[in-house]
Order: sequence, then structure tokens, then C-alpha cells
Amino acid sequence: MTIDRIVLAFAGSLVLLSLALGLLVNQYWFVLTGFVGLNLLQSAFTGFCPLALILKKLGWAAPGAAFC
Repeated sequence: MTIDRIVLAFAGSLVLLSLALGLLVNQYWFVLTGFVGLNLLQSAFTGFCPLALILKKLGWAAPGAAFC
């Protein structure tokens, strides 16, 4: 699994988790959904993703197209 796929899976998981928490616990969890969305948007334009950088330094996955 490449870094790019791990990042997408992690972002999708965080969005679903924060949506569930926002509906079931407190509406302020929707801020996390917005943060993840903004990070994905800036990553689409710049190619830079902080999670990809962390994963690369930890040596967890094969490199992908994400700029680190």
C-alpha cells in the first residue's frame, strides 16, 4: 500500500468518524470534518501532505506521489 492510499483511507476514516461524533455527541466535531476537507483541498493544489511526511519518516509504506 502506498503512502497516498494510506492518506486517503485515513482522511476518509476521520471524516466518517467526525460526522458520527458530530451527530451523536456534539456538533463541534464537525470542525474536524472541515479541517480534513481543507487539508485535502490544499494538498490537491500543492501536493504537500503532513501525514504523508510523517508516514515517510516512520518508514511505514512505499512512497507515492505525495510531496514530502
